[in-house]
Amino acid sequence: MPEGHTLHRLARLHQKRYAGAPVEVTSPQGRFVEGAASVSGRVMRRASAWGKHLFHDYEGGLIVHVHLGLYGKFTERRIPMPAPVGQVRMRMEGAEYGTDLRGPTACEVLHRAEVDEIIARLGPDPLRRSPDVGKAWSRITKSRRPIGSLLMDQSVIAGIGNVYRNELLYRHLIDPHRPGTHVDEAEFSEAWTDLVALMKVGVSRGKIITIRKADDKGPAPSRAGRQRSYVYRRAGDACRICGDTIRTEVMEGRNLFWCPTCQT
Repeated sequence: MPEGHTLHRLARLHQKRYAGAPVEVTSPQGRFVEGAASVSGRVMRRASAWGKHLFHDYEGGLIVHVHLGLYGKFTERRIPMPAPVGQVRMRMEGAEYGTDLRGPTACEVLHRAEVDEIIARLGPDPLRRSPDVGKAWSRITKSRRPIGSLLMDQSVIAGIGNVYRNELLYRHLIDPHRPGTHVDEAEFSEAWTDLVALMKVGVSRGKIITIRKADDKGPAPSRAGRQRSYVYRRAGDACRICGDTIRTEVMEGRNLFWCPTCQT
């Protein structure tokens, strides 16, 4: 599933490509016909993201809300666009560029009050200006759920996915099974600052980079193009720092990875 930095990159791209001018919106697949017709030809005022949610604000108060889920993806091309291929839920065409959306979990037209309801259910987004970090800390420190579970809860922190969860906990040597009530404020503060920096790198580079330069060595990832990691997808491998075996289990429906020696 795309993590928060991906949605912020998309928001920046769509702001650059389409905002400030009318956009033709269609639904070649046929599952978003009424929604597409309601905004087609209107000026897109703004594209923005909050966590894993993307919003396109159009004149007249209508907002297209997209959640990519596990399989959603945008593909972009210059105008003129070729005939749609596959299940294109939404096609957007501006003056110079067009983009196709396939496979999202959500693609719907909402009003501002409905968008506000979605945002109210989300925790602070590390990539937005002046996030309410105290809101996240309050929810963590009052919960006995494992910190590895809390970090995947979008109502605690919006935008963290499985890669950032695993790598952030390793970088701060925190056992993912530790209850939120046993994470102290100094640890959380340092981890939050680190998370903001890591996710900003993700936005600027278009990929998740979590390994420090001094530790960027050893065997290459199993798949070409994948970044080296500390623990993510390294079950059974030796820890880069202590040499112990990286373990794995399922937590919150996703594979958890950790070093039993470093993360205490």
